[in-house]
Amino acid sequence: MTKKHNTPEINIGLVGHVDHGKTTLVQALSGKWTDQHSEELKRGISIRLGYADTTFRKCSLCDNSSQYMLSEKCPAHDKKTDSLRTVSFVDAPGHETLMATMLSGAALMDGAVLVVSATDPVPQAQTAEHLMALETIGISKIVIAQTKIDLAGEEASKEHQEQLKQFVSGTIAENAPIIPICASQSINIDYLIQAIEECIPTPNRDEKSHPLMYIARSFDTNKPGSSWDKLKGGVLGGSLVQGTFSIGDELEISPGRRISNAGKIEYVPILATIRSIQSGNSSLDQVGPGGLVGIGTGLDPSLTKSDGLTGRLAGKPGTLPPVWGEFTMKVDLITRIVEKSESNEIGPINTGELLMLTIGTTTTVGTVTSARKLECELSLKRPISAPVNAKISISRRIGSRWRLIGIGTLLR
Repeated sequence: MTKKHNTPEINIGLVGHVDHGKTTLVQALSGKWTDQHSEELKRGISIRLGYADTTFRKCSLCDNSSQYMLSEKCPAHDKKTDSLRTVSFVDAPGHETLMATMLSGAALMDGAVLVVSATDPVPQAQTAEHLMALETIGISKIVIAQTKIDLAGEEASKEHQEQLKQFVSGTIAENAPIIPICASQSINIDYLIQAIEECIPTPNRDEKSHPLMYIARSFDTNKPGSSWDKLKGGVLGGSLVQGTFSIGDELEISPGRRISNAGKIEYVPILATIRSIQSGNSSLDQVGPGGLVGIGTGLDPSLTKSDGLTGRLAGKPGTLPPVWGEFTMKVDLITRIVEKSESNEIGPINTGELLMLTIGTTTTVGTVTSARKLECELSLKRPISAPVNAKISISRRIGSRWRLIGIGTLLR
């Protein structure tokens, strides 16, 4: 399947501390303000995962980094620019209480831009925690955007950059380029595009395996008061990690719908047909892995409204991974949590404690039924669909919120 330049081929996350400029940077790169939920607009922070697509372009007549731009016509040479690739940005919330949302978004990321404000000392809490999450999950293709240099001033920005270099020393981002920018005025955006192009390549994709889609959002696109004969089916948003989807394909969504049968709770797979495919502002007949995609279905929109199917997997019927209500996982704990003001050592996982688990785009809570040094068994509050050897982000309740404490591997 040939990738078109106007369809996204890679997912790049924007991560970092709250109010450091992630959403403003997405707007500078794509023209889209990703905070759309009413509570986000009221509070001025990202709450849900935001998404936007943009096409990186290049003018062959320009020199060095000034070659890189977003405009279809070079303002210096009045010449049509060449399309390099279209990327999807995943705008992860930076607030400390929304770490689970960031972790679920990380499942879609092929690389990341760590956004750090030049107006704050390094590191802020979620700067450190998000970098730790990237390292734990294994996202190694990283570019650092040092934002708000206009507010900090030249000398302060230089000092801040030295702090940044010391902070990332010895981490997965040690060799990541640091690009000073002002997103609100589009200063150095060309340098940032160049760094992303050079440091975050499009990975090889598996188009021949059974299709597998991580559902990160789901929507009811009907306006309130629409008549029954004008209703549209529910929409699934997310990314294919392998395989291809075509219009007319049958879908299975797992774990599916929760039902009670003779007093026993069961999850029945949801079946649907693909009616439309939207990617990169284009309507497609077929879509492959890489980039974000919207799948229109004939599902009752009450199932998909308000992210009702977020965290599920979608694929061809009979091909999806097993559904787990309980499982055993291998545990690899980090040594310390990110917090300067308290004792940070992480103790072992104990039988009976609650853990928050993020597997793909799914977040659920599990009770530890048996704990050993390197393994533990869990019973889940809500079942998940995942393959054996799936990676699991483990968070523990510490104080008033969940904190990342390690990574697990689903064994059986």
